[in-house]
Amino acid sequence: MFKMSKYKVEKGIIISVILFAIISIITIYGAQNLLGEETNLALKQLIWFIVGFLIAYFIMFIGNENITKNVWILYIIGNIALLALLLFADPINDAKCWFTIKGIGTIQPSEFMKIILILTLGKMIDDFNENFANASVFEEFKFLLKVGFVVLIPSILTFLQPDTGVVLIYLLITIVMLFISGIRYRWFVALFLLLAILVGGILGLYLINQDLFIKIFGSSFFLRIDRLLDWSNQSGYQLENAMTSIGSAGLLGHGLNNNPLYFPEAHTDFIFAVYSSSFGLIGSIFLIILITYFDIKLIVTAIKTRENINKYIIAGIVGMLIYQQIQNIGMTFGLLPITGITLPFISYGGSSLLSYMIMLGIIFNISNSSIRYTN
Repeated sequence: MFKMSKYKVEKGIIISVILFAIISIITIYGAQNLLGEETNLALKQLIWFIVGFLIAYFIMFIGNENITKNVWILYIIGNIALLALLLFADPINDAKCWFTIKGIGTIQPSEFMKIILILTLGKMIDDFNENFANASVFEEFKFLLKVGFVVLIPSILTFLQPDTGVVLIYLLITIVMLFISGIRYRWFVALFLLLAILVGGILGLYLINQDLFIKIFGSSFFLRIDRLLDWSNQSGYQLENAMTSIGSAGLLGHGLNNNPLYFPEAHTDFIFAVYSSSFGLIGSIFLIILITYFDIKLIVTAIKTRENINKYIIAGIVGMLIYQQIQNIGMTFGLLPITGITLPFISYGGSSLLSYMIMLGIIFNISNSSIRYTN
C-alpha cells in the first residue's frame, strides 16, 4: 500500500482546469440546438470531469516514480489495445478508433497512448542521459533507432485505424522531447531533410500519377492527402457556417442555444466555434488568455523541477497541448486544415478528457516537490 504524506496542488493549474471544466460543460450545453437527440452530453461531460479529478488524485496517490517504473507494461498494454481495435472493433464513420462499451459510450485507446508514449520516451531519454553522459555519435544513433522503433509501432497501428491526426501528435511529441534531451542538433537537420524527401516523394507521386498512388498507398490514404491539400479551397458548409456563426457573434455573442447556423461536430472538433458564437469576441479572448496562462504555468513548472525526466515529460505534454490548441482553433477559422483534432479540456469526449486528467495528476506530482510517497 502507498501512503501519501502530504497533498498539495499547483493553484494556478487547478484553477485553470476548473475554469476549463465550467467552460466546457456550459458550451456543450449551449450546443444542444446543434446536437439533435444528444441532449445529455453536458451531464456526461460533468461526470467525466468528476471521474477525471478522481483519477488525477489517484495518480498523485501512486506517484510518478511508481508509474515510470512500470511504463513498459503500460506501453505493451497500449499497443495491444490499438491492435485489438483493428481486429475486433466495429467501424464508426469508416474508422476503427473506438471500443464501444454499452452504458458508457466509446473508448479511444490512442488518446491514452499519447500519455503512455510521453512517459515511455521520458524514461528512455532519462536512462540514456544517465548511462551515456558524454555519448558518442554512434551511441546517439543507436538510441535514436530505439526511439524510432518505439514510436513506429503505435504510429502504424493508429495510422491503420485510420487516424492521421494522432500520428502527427505522436511525431510532434517525439521531436519536442528529443529536442530538449541534449542530443546533437545535427540529428534534427537530418530528420527534417529525411522528412522533406519522404513527404516530397509522396506528394510528387500524388500529383503526377494518382492511380499509381492509390495502388501503392490505398484509397483511404489518397482521400486523406486530398483533403489535406485541398483544405484552403474547400467551401463546405461546416466551415462556412462555423465562421459565419463566429463572425456574427459580435462582442458578447448570441447567447446559449442561440447558434444561428448548424454545423456538424459542434461538441467536439468545432467546440470553439460554439463557444465564440455564444460568448462573442470578449469570451473568445478570455478563453485564449486562459489557455495561454495554463500553458505558461506548465512551462514554468518544467523550468523549476530539478529532475530531468520531469522536464522531458512536461515538454512532451506542453508540445502536445499547444499543437492541439493551435490546430483546433486554427481550423475553426479556416487557417489550418480540418483534421479532427479536439480542443484539450474543452471538447466533449470521455477518453480524451480522462487522458488529460491523468496528465494533470502527473503534472501535480512534478510541480510540488514536497509531495512524498512511502510504502
